Amino acid sequence: MLRSMYSAVSGLKANQAEMDVIGNNIANVNTVGFKASRMTFKEIFNQTIKGASAPQDSGGGTNPQQIGLGVAIASIDTLFTNGGSQRTDNPTDLSIDGNGFFIVNNGGANLYTRAGNFSFDSNGDLVTPDGYKVMGWISQDGKTVNTDTGNLSPISIKNWSSTSPASTKTIQLGGNLDAGTSIGSSVSYNVTIYDSQGGSHVATIQFTKQDNAGNWNAAITNFDGTNLSTPVTIGTITFDSNGVIQQPAPPASPAGIFTVGVSSLPITNTNATLGDGTNITIDLSKLTMYSNPTDIRELNKDGNSAGSIESINIDQYGVVSGIYSNGRTQVIGQIALADFQNTQGLEKVGNTMFINTVNSGDPMIGAANTGTRGTINPGTLEMSNVDLANEFANMITTQRGFEANAKVITTSDEILQDLVNLKR
Repeated sequence: MLRSMYSAVSGLKANQAEMDVIGNNIANVNTVGFKASRMTFKEIFNQTIKGASAPQDSGGGTNPQQIGLGVAIASIDTLFTNGGSQRTDNPTDLSIDGNGFFIVNNGGANLYTRAGNFSFDSNGDLVTPDGYKVMGWISQDGKTVNTDTGNLSPISIKNWSSTSPASTKTIQLGGNLDAGTSIGSSVSYNVTIYDSQGGSHVATIQFTKQDNAGNWNAAITNFDGTNLSTPVTIGTITFDSNGVIQQPAPPASPAGIFTVGVSSLPITNTNATLGDGTNITIDLSKLTMYSNPTDIRELNKDGNSAGSIESINIDQYGVVSGIYSNGRTQVIGQIALADFQNTQGLEKVGNTMFINTVNSGDPMIGAANTGTRGTINPGTLEMSNVDLANEFANMITTQRGFEANAKVITTSDEILQDLVNLKR
């Protein structure tokens, strides 16, 4: 009788532990990035009443006779299946489609999480709700990010709140000059260029048809609303019979690209300079001369005024870009992801965070969508992967298991009571 009671007690403890796991899962059904747990059971020991015997000449063999001594917890596993994505349209809300974890730092050690409800704090750092800093790589030139280095840094915009002005050094125009334009007639196009201090200036480029052989002269005739007494010559472009720029035979340089001196372009009330201080490159090689209306347009131009950051964009690779008031976009950094050989070996430390253990292996750190790491979905959050229907079903079976073990104890007690009563 005592064996059955103690076995039933172990059953009560095991089922109580499973109810604790189920309760925690249900409590976190709405926790961002939460990973549900499950518990499995195993038998403990068996008391051998009679051992097995081999067959004899006069009879067959016998099997062992054993009585089990209860149940214990075999494992409590974390289920790392992906939760559903909830769209928020908040640019700093991120979820991972596939494997991987965000890397965050609490000031002393790196932690790993699937919860991507991040925001920028007053210092410009991308942080979790608990203030842990999101880790990655910071750009050095505003254009690229080196992810090959093993050194991670907090993702921060504090040094990227503004952009310095840059002078316009190259202008590329395209579009069409009407082939039916009369000889000696001109068409003009206004282009905005920036000086070294970010000031904007409007230059009028005038195209004048010279003859019916496809020759046009280009010159700057007006600068900041003032007609130039001596236009600044850009150069002559020649179109072939097909209406495209006539190119010289190699190895001559491509036609239609000109270096224009800026000394004759007056800037007032400032000591700023234009171009590289001496010249601006004007590329007219993409112009055509078809029998269509004149339609000149700007294809490309560098330079910008000073600007302040207005918004942040994060793409599927975790690249963080700043969008500035001057229309410029700069790459600030890239968020790192970590994956593990054995995610089941990770240890929960609260706040939907994990740490690696000797059985999880070291983190395999890299960019999103590389190696075994998944892609990042900006503007979404990963929901809890708790399946309520499954949890309620497990709750019912756990409750019945607990009740059954309790019944074994009460029944064993009644049998012992009957045994005691035999004396009366």
